[in-house]
Amino acid sequence: MRPAVGAALLRCDECGGYEYGGAPDCRRCRLLVDDIIEDEWYHFFSQWQGEDERDVARLIAAEPDRHDWRIVDAALDRIVCDECGSRLSRGPMNCSACNLAHGFRYAAIESDRPGVPPGNEHAIRVNISVVRRPQLTSAQELLARRLFLPALLVGFLPTTAQAQRISTMIKSDPAPQQASALVDDWFRNQRKP
Repeated sequence: MRPAVGAALLRCDECGGYEYGGAPDCRRCRLLVDDIIEDEWYHFFSQWQGEDERDVARLIAAEPDRHDWRIVDAALDRIVCDECGSRLSRGPMNCSACNLAHGFRYAAIESDRPGVPPGNEHAIRVNISVVRRPQLTSAQELLARRLFLPALLVGFLPTTAQAQRISTMIKSDPAPQQASALVDDWFRNQRKP
């Protein structure tokens, strides 16, 4: 289950970073990220008693604009791509079927939780999408997205200018320790009264 709005960031026992932020390399953080999707699917699919899970997944994937983004992402995880054999939308960059499904996922519903800045849920969703498809982005972009994810999950949202400034700094000096320090500094400044 994802952290509540305003919760304290916790350190991961495996990677030492903030929980969720070590994905996809840290197994525990990767499982925490996947659980955000899987928990929502579990609650949703429990209402479809007696139905085949893959059939329901195909129905959801055909109408992404009618469902929460986590339900759509979970549905796509349950469909095998006819073109590349990966989970639909998570295949290689040259898979046209996966790229099409990945684009359609953004038609899904994104509802901000109470107490977060508008756009927080979209930021969570984009960062999770990047972390779950690391092969389709640069190492520096992945690093920036995964480092911001823990703060986003507890309800923070950098301004566009802040995100661009920190992202530019990460891309110019991609050392993970430096990048982590930049995001930690930003987060500490957000928590000050």
